[in-house]
Amino acid sequence: MSGLVEVARFATPVQGELARTFIESYGLNAIVFDANIHINLEGAHTGVRLMVPDDELEEALEVLREYRR
Repeated sequence: MSGLVEVARFATPVQGELARTFIESYGLNAIVFDANIHINLEGAHTGVRLMVPDDELEEALEVLREYRR
């Protein structure tokens, strides 16, 4: 694993955690970023980022397509 990349963005921490759990059920690694700070200082919604290792990005995108069906 050389670095993390964003695979998806969600409106709420719960949505991000559900997607993380789904990705991990396929044996991939994932982490939710910004779960506690998804609204910035000006009040704009920035979203919750779901991150995966860059070498697992393509597989994670495929798994997410299945998740969103």
